[in-house]
Amino acid sequence: MDAYRSACDWLSGHVFETRDLDQASLNDSHYAELRQRFGLKSQMAQSVMKTVVARYKSARSNGHAWSRVEFKRPEYDLVWNRDYSLTGDRFSVNTLDGRIKLDYARKGMRRYFNGTWRFGTAKLVHKHGKWFLHIPVTKTFPELDDARVTNVVGAMNLYRKGIEHIGAGATGA
Repeated sequence: MDAYRSACDWLSGHVFETRDLDQASLNDSHYAELRQRFGLKSQMAQSVMKTVVARYKSARSNGHAWSRVEFKRPEYDLVWNRDYSLTGDRFSVNTLDGRIKLDYARKGMRRYFNGTWRFGTAKLVHKHGKWFLHIPVTKTFPELDDARVTNVVGAMNLYRKGIEHIGAGATGA
């Protein structure tokens, strides 16, 4: 995570100076140095570029003035089926030293593994001495008839000893 965060912060400096938000252009000019300077695997270097570009685009779309995006917190964005995967009862994650595989418990989470949900880019964070993996999941649902529903939220966290469902529900008027 330190190498990933450092690489994001380093690349952010270049993006800030050049205002280059094109991933292909960044790849051409910085991919090799990201791999060499920070010891990143190929997919990690690609994720660094995606993360940095996304942060700048998000700031711009939220109306913020152009300013340098800083990466201070230890985080790591993990691309589904490239940086991480969940198969059977094993969680596999890409590291600088290769993949590691850990056991995890799916108790209470089986519905997310029935083939109708899609896993997205996860974020590994370290807070308060604990590791958390935030995995976004999406599913297509039929059109809702109830016009009063205004928001549907769902989330889960993967801990080393298991997955915990944070919450899912709908709010309405």
